[in-house]
Amino acid sequence: MKSSKGELGKETKLNLAKKVFAHTARYDTLIADYLTGVTEKEQSFPEYFTTSLKRVSVLRYGENPQQKAAIYKERTSGLSLPDAKVLQGKEMSFNNYLDTHSALMLALEFDKKACAIIKHNNPCGVALGDTAVEAYKKAEKADPVSAFGGVVALNTEVDGDAAKAMVDLFLEVVIAPSFTKEAMEIFSKKPNMRLLEFPDMVSKKKAGSWDIKRIAGGMLLQGWDYSDEDIMSMKAITKRQPTRDELEALSFAWKVCKHVKSNAVVYAFKDRAAGIGIGQTKRVYTAKIGAMNAGEPIQGSVAASDGFFPFRDGIEVLHEMGVTAVVQPGGSVKDSEVIAAADEFNMAMIMTGTRHFRH
Repeated sequence: MKSSKGELGKETKLNLAKKVFAHTARYDTLIADYLTGVTEKEQSFPEYFTTSLKRVSVLRYGENPQQKAAIYKERTSGLSLPDAKVLQGKEMSFNNYLDTHSALMLALEFDKKACAIIKHNNPCGVALGDTAVEAYKKAEKADPVSAFGGVVALNTEVDGDAAKAMVDLFLEVVIAPSFTKEAMEIFSKKPNMRLLEFPDMVSKKKAGSWDIKRIAGGMLLQGWDYSDEDIMSMKAITKRQPTRDELEALSFAWKVCKHVKSNAVVYAFKDRAAGIGIGQTKRVYTAKIGAMNAGEPIQGSVAASDGFFPFRDGIEVLHEMGVTAVVQPGGSVKDSEVIAAADEFNMAMIMTGTRHFRH
């Protein structure tokens, strides 16, 4: 100030102007968002899309060390991962946040106590249990090799027994609504393991208004995939109807399949995923890889596919693996051939009419 005779320098003025207009722009955006919520009864796409995000922190780097990254928080009454409290561990990374989000959304699919393990943004283990430790152990069993270095989400409190089961495996992140004092003492032996306490995951469950994807020069907006088909009440289109146990297993597999990168095929029993096939361009290959990934025998399991089977070869592979029932969207021009194959193998098949691609 002295050197400029009491006047602000040009650079200082520009920086202050930037802050002022960023602040007023955010204020205007909040007003527009509020009025949109008041005037529109159903979710719609505005002609001009604006949003206001506040930086939470600058991250060490992005997906790779050569990429810069930061995390921002939106103003929302829904689920907000940036609000999770880091109880211990190293700084969260870009990839940690992506995997934690995926694990969180999958664990929240279930009303019962559930555990989801994510690696490179794909599930490698999912299970239900009467306790947190039971759910975790069954989830890890699906693919213990891939679980190494994974991210774990539980929709229930982590107690000492669960912590003992997890602490000896290298895990990047564990997120849960709460951790007991005993669990924290056990995890303290692994000070680099990130523990996120997130009570809101129990009460809110659903994220904000839009699922947003960036493309070069633009954005794609869509609603979140919260479609929840009632598999238990559906009838099979095959000669044989599924048993009660098969229906429960199909319902579980269908929920998991929604969170796997397409093309996806999930082998499951009624309380756990047994083998998860991920992201192949040929669905029949996905079915084979899911069986290869299985951490336990899959004879007598059921299978879910996120998209229709274009040919009967996928059903033939499932039969070879010992699958007894299948759930899939249907909609192929060769549905009749696929149904005939299921009947040939005495498999029950449900077609939901709803697809769950994930890219």
